[in-house]
Amino acid sequence: MLVALLLLCAFFSIVTWTEQAPQDAAAAQQLAAQIAPDAKVLIVVRPQAEDIAFANALNAALPAKAEIVQGEPKDARDALERAVAAGGVDVIACTPVTASWLVFADLAVDFPTLKDTRIIQPASQSWPVFLKAGNLLNIANQIAVIAILAIGMTIVIITGGIDLSVGSLIALSAVVTAILVRDFCGGTAAGAAGMFTAGLGGIALCGMCGLISGAFITRLRMPPFIVTLAMMLVCSGLAYRFADNQSVFQVPESFVWLGRGADLIGLPNAVVLMILLYVVAHVVMTQTQFGRHVYAVGGNTEAAFISGVPVGRVILIAYVLCGLLAGLGGVVTASLLKSGSPTYGQMYELKVIAAVVVGGTSLSGGKGTMPDTLIGAFIIAVIENGMNLTNVESNSQKIVLGLVILAAVLVDRLRK
Repeated sequence: MLVALLLLCAFFSIVTWTEQAPQDAAAAQQLAAQIAPDAKVLIVVRPQAEDIAFANALNAALPAKAEIVQGEPKDARDALERAVAAGGVDVIACTPVTASWLVFADLAVDFPTLKDTRIIQPASQSWPVFLKAGNLLNIANQIAVIAILAIGMTIVIITGGIDLSVGSLIALSAVVTAILVRDFCGGTAAGAAGMFTAGLGGIALCGMCGLISGAFITRLRMPPFIVTLAMMLVCSGLAYRFADNQSVFQVPESFVWLGRGADLIGLPNAVVLMILLYVVAHVVMTQTQFGRHVYAVGGNTEAAFISGVPVGRVILIAYVLCGLLAGLGGVVTASLLKSGSPTYGQMYELKVIAAVVVGGTSLSGGKGTMPDTLIGAFIIAVIENGMNLTNVESNSQKIVLGLVILAAVLVDRLRK
């Protein structure tokens, strides 16, 4: 699986290899080195986050502060007129887009006094769009929720079951968390303790749903597919009822800390949480009695029962854990999107199952590891991201993902 992931990354790196003009801090430093310490500098950028960050980094790297112009060509022309009236400008620093504006192409004609003014921009370089730091972080951030859900799904599938309700549990958890923040924790003025408590409420409710599913499966011997399908419909209906068919957005600005924050080594908080959960899950599955029991139940339920393994309890705990992790995924989703909506999580159950199966977990039970599931989640994310970068339309993406799932199941069957 790791080799497959690396090959996919190499493939999408090759097909997205293009000429690019960097606009990061390093590019700003290189551009600043081309400017004399006493030069009068005008920095012209568009009013976009990337351009503004580049302009600020360049301005900070210059010995003397420059004038920053954010806007359209007419704003650049107004700035040039001001510069002429103030005695001129030595250097105009641009991005590749702003450097192509006609106002700079006719600079010597429109502003004769600026005929000796240099127009500079970051040097272009060849680099894969796929391997840009922002794109790699985007992949990790997008797959965080799927990967968190895949932990619980892996445990359930190893026991020989399946849980189709995780997508609806995301919506239910997000809605309940947002409602609790709005109605009981102060709304837009809610503090960290209130938001934490609201999140625990959403997670606990999803854990209760997992407990109910597990009880039907273990006590009444009902098929997991039917039980979790019914729970999927129930949870989706509850989410719509609780939210009155609308999004719940009365939450504070700090609510996005878990989903959008990046407080540790530049990684998004959701990604750090995902990594920590996988470390814990790997230890539980490989170093604890519960982990051994999960594999025993999935490998041969009857033999496990005869050996004294509490089969019903193990399966019940597996579904509770799956529900709790789905609830946590809902809290992360709500934080990422700064609201709770009953439409969240649609089709997530299929992506989660795909990640688990592609990671090598057998649908027959008894086989699978957490590191492989994480790799499977990244394989799905890389394929989706790569197809987006290469402009593959959405219908074709569904076909490709479907074929990937079929191939993974086929490989599992061929091994057997």
